[in-house]
Amino acid sequence: MIAALPSSTDVLIVGAGIAGASLAAALAPHRGVVMIEAEDMPGRHATGRSAAFWHESYGGAGVQPLSAASFAVLDNPPPEFSDRGFLLPRTALTLGRHDEASAVDAFVAEFSAKDVDVTRLAGAQVARKIPGLRPEWTEAAYEPACRDIDVGALHAAYLRAARRAGATVVTRAPLTAARRAGDGWEVQTGAGTIRAALIVNAAGAWADEVAAACGVTPLGIRPLRRTVLQLRLGVPVPADLPLVVHVGSEFYFKGESEGRIWLSPHDETPSPACDAAPDEIDVALAIDRLQSVVDWPIAMVERKWAGLRSFAPDRMPVFGADGREPAFIWCAGQGGVGIQTAPAISALLAAELGAPAPYGAIGAIDPASFAPTRFA
Repeated sequence: MIAALPSSTDVLIVGAGIAGASLAAALAPHRGVVMIEAEDMPGRHATGRSAAFWHESYGGAGVQPLSAASFAVLDNPPPEFSDRGFLLPRTALTLGRHDEASAVDAFVAEFSAKDVDVTRLAGAQVARKIPGLRPEWTEAAYEPACRDIDVGALHAAYLRAARRAGATVVTRAPLTAARRAGDGWEVQTGAGTIRAALIVNAAGAWADEVAAACGVTPLGIRPLRRTVLQLRLGVPVPADLPLVVHVGSEFYFKGESEGRIWLSPHDETPSPACDAAPDEIDVALAIDRLQSVVDWPIAMVERKWAGLRSFAPDRMPVFGADGREPAFIWCAGQGGVGIQTAPAISALLAAELGAPAPYGAIGAIDPASFAPTRFA
């Protein structure tokens, strides 16, 4: 049953993916919340197409505090949120060729300084982690704390928590226009009109379009297409293969089940906001890059898909009140780390909006470095 759009609310969240759902769950116990979603179900785009891992170093040193602060909620959530954790065993290798040793050294130094559990490996140590590794790939950094994330369960838990606390989720309701009305907003959607004191822009690839429709200056958030394949191999590669990420961002792959992997060429192709589909050139590129790393024969491309990863100009997440329109709140630009940082981002933004941090303490993170005012 599709929920009807109420006539008014305190906070209107645009987008019901992981960013919007996690914030709705944090705010709904304390403020009236309506979440509108353009699609016929929440999480259809970036959230539903994630490669699904928690990797503390992924996204860079600036994002690492958000990932680290999110781990406890993902691993051992309080019982009022979920009766089980959302993380599954995995490890990670940041991999380099023999001529990329200095890049791997710099990676280890940077994240060791931030107390990330990372160990430098070389030569035979690397080869033992990846069966069939070609001889030029001799350098790696090992992170034992990497985990897979059950994204579907996490997103569903946030939606349940939001609804249980009184939030309304309305699908098939794209924001088409909004204007300031008194001390709030009058918002036109595909499901009707609603008045709101605050608008939260959690629209992912559509974030700049939503801002423009509200008369707010866009921040330059760009959607970039990312391709992922599921391959069936001709050799019994173990399901617990580490997440393998190239130190120069040319690929990543991980075990999916016995003899199967997920693979991405780590592509970032500019795209309009849309229902993204994989390009055959990127599929071929992914396979070519994999075969330069390992000697595994490929039996079949079983699945292929693409999603949009949205980046602010400095590639850092953006959350907080707009510098010129304080009743317009950004929660966007998470790039490829939106799921593994959702607990921290939602808690920090909820605190900015006057609600206590949900599901445990997040720790000492200064949200100013993620505020949209940094672009002013």
